[in-house]
Amino acid sequence: MPPVSAAGPLFPWLVTDLDGTLVGRDLRIVRRSADALRRYRERGGTVYIATGRNEESAGRYHRDLGLDTPMILYNGARVVDPATGRRLLDLRLDDSCLWNAVLPELPAGVGAVGFAGEDAYALRAVPALADYARRDGITLRADAPAEPLTKAMLIAPAPPLDGLAALVAERCPGVRLLQSEDTYLEILPADAGKGPALRWLTEREGIDLSRVAAIGDNPNDIDMMTAAGLGAAVGDGHPETRAAADIVVGGCAEGAVADLVDRILADGKPE
Repeated sequence: MPPVSAAGPLFPWLVTDLDGTLVGRDLRIVRRSADALRRYRERGGTVYIATGRNEESAGRYHRDLGLDTPMILYNGARVVDPATGRRLLDLRLDDSCLWNAVLPELPAGVGAVGFAGEDAYALRAVPALADYARRDGITLRADAPAEPLTKAMLIAPAPPLDGLAALVAERCPGVRLLQSEDTYLEILPADAGKGPALRWLTEREGIDLSRVAAIGDNPNDIDMMTAAGLGAAVGDGHPETRAAADIVVGGCAEGAVADLVDRILADGKPE
């Protein structure tokens, strides 16, 4: 691959996950990574975020970074223009099976959150939902959503999630399941995912996927990383994610995104 030219980075798009990648356990953007993204943008690069969070939760990080690019939200079920709030991509769940066949059969201690419109709803309240809402900085509504869900998430008291995944797959075969944390099982529309959303966005903007670098830490990031021209995994991320990556960088708290930026601006080559 040729070196970075004065015209800009070899990978002019960088797409980053938030939690565990750009955002540390203290729920703040890792400063070294924020500084690196600023340097990357000064060199002509464009930064996107791709996250399981919703508009409210992801928007504050987007603003902190000074970005104006569309946000990939709900693990790819929605792409939003933050300037106008317009939904550029908006997928919905056929959620009747969730209400009728999954929620009534959830084991004790397993909570459920649903996302509709721009709101989050406690579909099955358990103590763990309070920690989730605090971490994401959102308010969980107690009423029933008035429109179909964009995404649902089951929160287990402890891993593994195999039993929950088997239950949902049997009762709702037309959905996509993703594990975004050790205890989070996300239920998405069949066509949703960070990878499909990235493909959709690059086609819309007319950029080849081979010129995109993407970084993440959990299995829900793998399809995005493998779709991109350069896929990087956080060094302290999930083993499956590290195994699927082109390169493995440092840990989140040490500046994983900064490591990726340094490699791109040095020569753009995976090692």
